Amino acid sequence: MILKNKTISRRTVLRGFGAAMALPFLEIMEKHGLSAKEPQSKPPVRAAFFYIPNGVVQKTWHPAETGKGYQLSPTLKPLESVRKKVSLYTKLDRIKVAGTDGHAQAGACWLSSAAPDELSPAGYPLKKTLDQIIASEAGKHTAFRSLELSCNPYEDNRESVYFDNISWYGHGHVARSMRDPNEVFNRLFATKEHADHASVLDLVKDDAKALNKDLGKIDRRKLDEYFDSVRTVERQIERIKERQTELDKLDLEAPAQPWQVLRRDEFIQVMGDLMILALQTDLTRVATMMTSPERWGSPLKVHGLFEKPIQHHGMTHNQGNERVRTDLQKLDQFHVEQFARLVKKMDAIQEGDSTLLDNMIFTLGSGISAGDLHVYTDLPTVIAGTGGGKISTDHHLKSKEGTPIANLFLSIAQIMGVKTDRFADSTGALNLS
Repeated sequence: MILKNKTISRRTVLRGFGAAMALPFLEIMEKHGLSAKEPQSKPPVRAAFFYIPNGVVQKTWHPAETGKGYQLSPTLKPLESVRKKVSLYTKLDRIKVAGTDGHAQAGACWLSSAAPDELSPAGYPLKKTLDQIIASEAGKHTAFRSLELSCNPYEDNRESVYFDNISWYGHGHVARSMRDPNEVFNRLFATKEHADHASVLDLVKDDAKALNKDLGKIDRRKLDEYFDSVRTVERQIERIKERQTELDKLDLEAPAQPWQVLRRDEFIQVMGDLMILALQTDLTRVATMMTSPERWGSPLKVHGLFEKPIQHHGMTHNQGNERVRTDLQKLDQFHVEQFARLVKKMDAIQEGDSTLLDNMIFTLGSGISAGDLHVYTDLPTVIAGTGGGKISTDHHLKSKEGTPIANLFLSIAQIMGVKTDRFADSTGALNLS
């Protein structure tokens, strides 16, 4: 049946089908067709974080001008085609705890909400990260609380967990990142596997219930906690099944190439595409993505940029050499280019009168400013998207000396619906409008 000159709200559609089905934002829901008495359905705001390791070459990162209409620096040139949709933030710092590894602390603690005296077992200022704080609220509405991705090309992990993960559920509890695109695809879209999982959960739950009458108080409490975790998974499965009709329309195909043979740009874009699909279909509203691990010493192939594999971390400690510094600037520019490509893809996805990008807070950054000095001052930070109209774009905001990056993160949390007036060592929300 074709509806002509009819309008529906998202809520009405859900009631009409008698199920809590989350639909993508449809043209029929657009503002021009809604009754004056009916509020406009708005797409949700999402947050994603794009991490680059080992800092950047400071000299070629920073523009000379601030405010609107500033000239992009050499490293930021790939943003030219999307500059009206991005904003640059400089002079934002993070506190470093001395006596611990500078790179592990840079990656693992970039999004940390911990104060400098709230230390992990390894001595890093690490507690719940910004993405997981946001996910505590945003995850109530989606199949997946959050999505953690890493474009780590190495099968042999020779570094600790602190170098390959930027998301943490809490003190010492990592939200481990996935690096196999097929694994990510199956987790997000293979609903048959989720349905099979559901039947297993039913069996385990029934067995556990039968034990309840024989358990003591402490064990019953543990069982209740177990039931809570089971219900969380059940809700996740149901939400995925509810999305299946819309997911089928996308005619999705699993990534064809093994992740071990992908070029660097291919790997980043495949993972980025999966992240965008998850955000577009509202399977999650929070995602993190590492372009590669922090500090890793293994040679890294970057096709089309360098003839031989490079050691990114080692190069950062040889910036006194002009040739090495030039190569590092090329690598920085490569990462910005990959970010810009994902920004364009988000901006091409329509959501009513806006685009996915308009409803995004897509943050590029690094937990360390310059890899050679191991400093956390003036962290490289770019945001794409307006967060549903709450973030001003096409400008360079240079903060006062000593401004915590936690001020920016506090603003992001508030835009994402987190009711708080403090984040880590913040001194107040940064004005992003």
